[in-house]
Amino acid sequence: MARLFHVPLSPFCRKVRLSLAEKKVEVELVEERYWEKDPDFLRRNPAGKVPVLKLDGKMLAESSAICEYIEETRPLPPLMPKDAEGRYEVRRIVTWFDDKFHSEVTSKLLYERVNKKVTKEGYPDSKNVKAGAKAIKYHLDYMSWLLDHRRWLAGDVMTLADFAAAAHLSSLDYISDVDWNRSQVVRDWYAKIKSRPAFRSILADQVSGFPPPAHYADLDF
Repeated sequence: MARLFHVPLSPFCRKVRLSLAEKKVEVELVEERYWEKDPDFLRRNPAGKVPVLKLDGKMLAESSAICEYIEETRPLPPLMPKDAEGRYEVRRIVTWFDDKFHSEVTSKLLYERVNKKVTKEGYPDSKNVKAGAKAIKYHLDYMSWLLDHRRWLAGDVMTLADFAAAAHLSSLDYISDVDWNRSQVVRDWYAKIKSRPAFRSILADQVSGFPPPAHYADLDF
């Protein structure tokens, strides 16, 4: 069986979990306190980051590289388009969320509110929280624009781009940091992706000291 060393609210880990679940790859989840720099974990990934996936006898690191490995070795159901232009657009949007969205929003909200407490690094920086709360509005508006022109974020079919976005937004939704009333089209998109069987384990996550809001696992939110 595959084994994923992860942190429940990490959007990068969630992206990998969604890819594995969509392709029906059975996986054992192992919570990893990466900030403690355990020697065994550092041997698995010298970068000291999650996720790390043990699959096919290999230790795989870096979420996007992991997802592409899963796609190439388990192509059904596909999460990447066949054409070069389509694959480019998926990779562009995945990078948007894992780089720009993460830097401007996830690191300012989730990391300040949750990670600092869990890792005992101090209290949230109110300036960062305010900046993240402001920046997410721009990103939701961009998603709304994309979804006004497409059925899914990267085109007419669901792809890894949707999982990357949903991974970040679901982590923030766990701490009630997403204004779902800002865009009905984004809310509808999230309801569709949230209802997929692949999302079930994500919705079952519980983080000690941080109970999820009542709507978190509600498919009709």
